[in-house]
Amino acid sequence: MMVFERRLLTRDRGAGLLEKLWLVPWSFVLLLCAIAAVGYVALYSAGGGTPEPYASKHALRFGFSLVMMLSIAMIDIRLIARFSWVGYALGVALLVLVALHGQVGKGAQRWIELGPIQLQPSELMKILLVLALAQWFHRASWERVGNLLFLVPPTLAVLLPVGLILKQPNLGTGLITAMVGGAVFWAAGVRWWKFAFILASAAGIAPIAYERLHDYQRARIQTFLDPESDPLGAGYNIIQSKIALGSGGLWGKGFLQGTQGHLNFLPEKQTDFIFTMISEEFGLVGALGTLLLLALVVFFALAVALRTRHQYGRLVAVGLGVNFFLYIFVNIAMVTGSIPVGGVPLPLISHGGSAMLTTMLGFGLLLSVYVHRDAEFGAARE
Repeated sequence: MMVFERRLLTRDRGAGLLEKLWLVPWSFVLLLCAIAAVGYVALYSAGGGTPEPYASKHALRFGFSLVMMLSIAMIDIRLIARFSWVGYALGVALLVLVALHGQVGKGAQRWIELGPIQLQPSELMKILLVLALAQWFHRASWERVGNLLFLVPPTLAVLLPVGLILKQPNLGTGLITAMVGGAVFWAAGVRWWKFAFILASAAGIAPIAYERLHDYQRARIQTFLDPESDPLGAGYNIIQSKIALGSGGLWGKGFLQGTQGHLNFLPEKQTDFIFTMISEEFGLVGALGTLLLLALVVFFALAVALRTRHQYGRLVAVGLGVNFFLYIFVNIAMVTGSIPVGGVPLPLISHGGSAMLTTMLGFGLLLSVYVHRDAEFGAARE
């Protein structure tokens, strides 16, 4: 009976705020709070045992983002679907604005100032791209998805922001954006041979693309292949990261006792290499516990995709789940030396405003899908 009543509520456009709040999976909200708490502890340690300058800002950003997430969860998913392409156009406009007037930092032009907020539009673009692609595919029939002409507009919709992001330059985020778009294509039913063709084409042009990389990007690849070739230069970051990871052992050195981090051998310990801080101080047990919490978020997104009745919600849930997974995968693979080092933070744990804001924006959309999982979207397009 309770399940039937919940479905009635989610189908009702006029369901009140209290009813929708009742439908929110609060266990998932608590899971996000637990991950943010891990981030607070790690950033407290990275700040030398004080809340400033990292941990206090992390808590404030999470608190604000939590309210934003719950507010977005209350919005009818059909209204979000209606304005998906408007959001996409806004995201592209912000990327163009970055190219024209963006702030330059560490050799890249990736940020813009919006009042007190420093925004990295490439992070936001991944979310907006998922919404736009989901809106394109959500009522398309199996036959229409197999039509090559039907796939031209969404393909261009992926290539446009990816090209703008690569121009910043931001190779890591550009590749992740392309993979998130590919995940939505796959979930929509695009045939596997089309992906095989794209991968084969990418492999064919890889040598040409390598020659067009910036010097620091080629240096990262060369360092990945042989970090010992320049242990005090390009290979320094990954060597120190591996030392910190291994020195933690099973149980770690203890909170605030990490030598690599607190003696400042570990670079970017509050952002890209925050996972090594956790591993050094809390060991393999702490590292695996952190990964388990993050994995539960991915599983929740996939569960939402399976339980949602409408295609739009399923595609949004898959796209957002893959985006979050790629954040985790790239960051962990980067700090363990499995892939070249790039500027990808660990979501909800690393210090940074744009990543926190866009991650929680994505979770707000995911919760909107969950709350309105039985909404009626109409018949499929032929």
